[in-house]
Amino acid sequence: MFIPAGLEQHEPGGPLSPRLQPVIILESSVTHAPLVAMPGLGTVPFHFAHSLIPTDRLSLAGHHKPLGRTRSEPLPPNPKAIQQQLAYQQHHAQFLERLKQQTHLGKLMTKSSEKSRLRQIPSSEDMEAKEGLPEGVSERGDQPRGRVELTRPGVSTKEPERSPKLMQPQEELVLQQQAYLWEHHQRLQHSLLKRQPPADSLMVPVTHGGHRPLSRAQSSPATATIALPAQDAPTKTLSLPVQEPPIKPHFTTGLVYDSVMLKHQCSCGDNSNHPEHAGRIQSIWSRLQERGLRSQCECLRGRKATLEELQSVHTERHVFLYGTNPLNRLKLDNGKLAGILSQRMFVMLPCGGVGVDSDTIWNELHSSNAARWAAGSVTDLAFKVATRELKNGFAVVRPPGHHADPSTAMGFCFFNSVAIAAKQLQQKGKLSKILIVDWDVHHGNGTQQVFYKDPDILYISLHRHDDGNFFPGSGAADEVGSGAGEGFNINVAWTGGLDPPMGDPEYLAAFRTVVMPIAHEFSPDVVLVSAGFDAADGHPPPLGGYKVSAKCFGYLTRQLMSLAGGAIVLALEGGHDLTAICDASEACVSALLGNELDPLPEESMRQKPNPNAVRSLEAVIRVQSKYWGAVQRFASKVSCSFLEAQHHDPEEVETVTALASLSVAVMVEKRPQDEPMEEEEPMNQ
Repeated sequence: MFIPAGLEQHEPGGPLSPRLQPVIILESSVTHAPLVAMPGLGTVPFHFAHSLIPTDRLSLAGHHKPLGRTRSEPLPPNPKAIQQQLAYQQHHAQFLERLKQQTHLGKLMTKSSEKSRLRQIPSSEDMEAKEGLPEGVSERGDQPRGRVELTRPGVSTKEPERSPKLMQPQEELVLQQQAYLWEHHQRLQHSLLKRQPPADSLMVPVTHGGHRPLSRAQSSPATATIALPAQDAPTKTLSLPVQEPPIKPHFTTGLVYDSVMLKHQCSCGDNSNHPEHAGRIQSIWSRLQERGLRSQCECLRGRKATLEELQSVHTERHVFLYGTNPLNRLKLDNGKLAGILSQRMFVMLPCGGVGVDSDTIWNELHSSNAARWAAGSVTDLAFKVATRELKNGFAVVRPPGHHADPSTAMGFCFFNSVAIAAKQLQQKGKLSKILIVDWDVHHGNGTQQVFYKDPDILYISLHRHDDGNFFPGSGAADEVGSGAGEGFNINVAWTGGLDPPMGDPEYLAAFRTVVMPIAHEFSPDVVLVSAGFDAADGHPPPLGGYKVSAKCFGYLTRQLMSLAGGAIVLALEGGHDLTAICDASEACVSALLGNELDPLPEESMRQKPNPNAVRSLEAVIRVQSKYWGAVQRFASKVSCSFLEAQHHDPEEVETVTALASLSVAVMVEKRPQDEPMEEEEPMNQ
């Protein structure tokens, strides 16, 4: 943020890393106006407190650790201050002795700005204000060191810890200063109470840009107050409303989002050149707030994936290339990194930025953190749902991940978040069967490659294929897995281009005849969805060109909720038209919450799948019927509309309804009299 203009850009064709190395030095600098803490008033910029502290003393602040609540030197003594000092010395004698035995405040004060974030998920309304703050300054406008925390009613008070090394030479100065500040505060508070301003107007400076309610920073003490002299009359402690997260999450839908993922941006600064930009998740997060859905969910910040978690799917080389930045590389094995980083290849983009390919931009400072945060957030949410801490979940994350294979970043993707979550559920969660459904308009080549030989991960993808002529070109119907994983890779590969484009009738038919029958036969323990919304109506042909409605995505989500006891997690993948992805995300979250869904248009229910879709589905059923007996009964009904299927085969309607509530075992008991027994054998394996 404070990089000089000459250092922020690299020379075309020149090495990237050496030009950015000065960031390591410059990142920790603080160039904003110093702040001074006043008891009960928060922090005050020095230019507001010139009468309290001489400016010639400010240079001393950088040469020693902070002294309790302020970094300023004492005022020249006056009779009144000395009298107050004596009273304080007597009152605090025992208290200061106890402080000498406590742990060093320095360790608390020097925590990074990342760990001092407030314990509340940022909404997109504050992002603009938050991103403009200097490093090391919290959203309240105070410094992470030497600030005063306001106590909450009913919570025991405690002085912040101070380093014993600083106490002996400085404690008298602190007492003098506290006495003066307290006297000043009493006069100011008395005058303010007469005017009865709102409580939060006492914070200086005040920002009206949509900041969150004040809550305790993770790196600060729980509470801190200024002790009153014994002779003073009882005074009410000044407090601000603090909204703390509940100790235990409610059993509801979980939403995960964090502003760190917004920082993955091209250095050109022009989002119009890059369809995968920060506005995607900002818009979705705002929409969920506007519709009142966020308040019904358990909101989580997520976390950054560890290097070990990333390596459960990706190679060590890939993890070091895209999972580290100049700052955290200092903590790793430089010898090993040197060889890997020397092999890095970047391309100059037409916009002037840098990318790993012509589509996938790279920001040396922020891309690795954003990609790791996306992967860690999906993994964290998946564990909370799998352990039934949460009912289900939706991860509003970027960059996407399903194109990233073990050793290649491509298609806007660096780490395969859904694949990493599935691997962790396998290895640490000890789940035996996991279903991954990928309805992004592009085939998830990375996810398919990771689990191609794994019989415990069933991968089902619905995507535009066009006989391999649509990105990424993989995902043909006959790609079924290999070895032990044969039959556990299912590709609904749409062909025929956009003549006509696929829409609701085609996706409803695919779920009715292929996806849901096979999914119930597999009977997973948890369902992960690569929820790309670029098949939604509103995307131009190069990015999709299909016409699936937002309501249809909600309906597909509701069907998947009948699996695994409702343990389902959706993770955002692609989707670049902001209105379309907001509408679709809203519909999916509403479905996850169990809200009543808007009915699909009758036209979608009556319309038959187009001929290209019918041929595509018949090809999938022909290939997969030898692995999954459940799809055989639907082969003759592929060309029917949803309503026609119900009208012509009431028994099928009963079966489709049963799929939403009954397990495979129950269905097997009900159907033997109507079907040959040999068709049921695969279901009992």
